[in-house]
Amino acid sequence: MIKIEHLYKEFQHAEVLKDISVEFQEKKTNMIIGQSGSGKTVLLKCIIGLLDIDQGRILYDDIVFNQLNFKKKKEIRKNIGMVFQGGALFDSETVEQNVKFPLDMFTNMTEDEKHRRVNECLERVNIHNVNSLYPAEISGGMQKRVAIARAIALNPKYLFFDEPISGLDPKTAIRIDRLIGELTKDIETTTIINTHDMNSVMEIGDKVIFLYNGEKWWEGSREEILHSDNPELNDFVFATNLAKTVRDLRKSGHT
Repeated sequence: MIKIEHLYKEFQHAEVLKDISVEFQEKKTNMIIGQSGSGKTVLLKCIIGLLDIDQGRILYDDIVFNQLNFKKKKEIRKNIGMVFQGGALFDSETVEQNVKFPLDMFTNMTEDEKHRRVNECLERVNIHNVNSLYPAEISGGMQKRVAIARAIALNPKYLFFDEPISGLDPKTAIRIDRLIGELTKDIETTTIINTHDMNSVMEIGDKVIFLYNGEKWWEGSREEILHSDNPELNDFVFATNLAKTVRDLRKSGHT
């Protein structure tokens, strides 16, 4: 369980996040949506401890994460997998070295054990025969899959994604969305995703949190989001062609 209570974050006396409280659904796909600048990425970085918060509490299974020292935070981070926007692979290391990185950092596995685990993770994201290649030698979609393989290397209890389909073509984006949905169910992880893509929300979102100007403006299911009377949420949701189609169907009585 991940829970946030009355979280505030500011930069240079400007409030970026204001009094955010939310409990994410366990073993489900939780989507944080909102326009650029709404605070999505800042919130994600606060939750995993890359940014310190000014007020509030971040709880992992009733442990107040933001009050822990570095050593105790590291213990919790062993249960966290993170895929940054763009993948954030190490350009000077091979695919195998990238996936092996968290195993080197957090485990005492032998090199043979690490090699087997790397291959298991690459197999799980449907990538084959690229261990010795460098990120620049594979496609953008494959880079995202490698980043996901690295994120699941430690069998994490929690998975975080920052704009996972950014920069991908529509067909590849759908494949990545479906892969994330499958992983959430298969490894029973609590998944939290920052996105501005409503196609992703409607494809795999279980719980949705909408941020507006740094505040939690709405939360609910992907079904409920289509029937909301929140004007700011509707402006955001129906900005995509898919959502517009759904809205038109709803108005005509087909949903």
